[in-house]
Amino acid sequence: MSLVLDPAAQDLLFREARTANTFADEPVTDEQVRAIYDLVKYGPTAFNQSPLRITLVRSAEARERLVQHMAEGNRPKTASAPLVAVLSADNEFHEELPQLFPHFPQAKDAFFAERPVREGSATLNAALQAAYFIVGVRAAGLAAGPMTGFDAEGVRKEFLDDDHTPLMVVNIGRPGPDAWFPRSPRLAYDEVVTTV
Repeated sequence: MSLVLDPAAQDLLFREARTANTFADEPVTDEQVRAIYDLVKYGPTAFNQSPLRITLVRSAEARERLVQHMAEGNRPKTASAPLVAVLSADNEFHEELPQLFPHFPQAKDAFFAERPVREGSATLNAALQAAYFIVGVRAAGLAAGPMTGFDAEGVRKEFLDDDHTPLMVVNIGRPGPDAWFPRSPRLAYDEVVTTV
């Protein structure tokens, strides 16, 4: 059975999509980011908890503060990207469950009363949403450069609070010159899928 999604869209979102390492100067607008979010917010999470939080780093002063917390090899990329997003998990997501999961508002206290349970669930589901976000950036015709090479505690103190766990930093924009490294190999179907 073939995929229903148009082959050009498959290429845009997956086959031809790459992690960008350089970016053009063209700005990324608030309207583009809103369109990305308005698409990817429909991706499923457990209990519809939607714990991803997005901090857009736009000002030069905030960018300098962020770059200080990036791994050495990631600093030039973050310094020059048109837009940078810090993606984090909201460990107090359960406060929104009565609105987000209205047919079972007791889920807030029945499943997520304990902070360690919330943190584990928030991290897993926000990471899932981060993947949706990256695909959404690609759907907007932009390139994403997601990175986990940064001082997470430093980023948390600089931009977030104790209730948020930084997951990744994503550089966003149109790809610049020599933006792509050669594509790395992928595992074959039979190396990944087991039937029992």
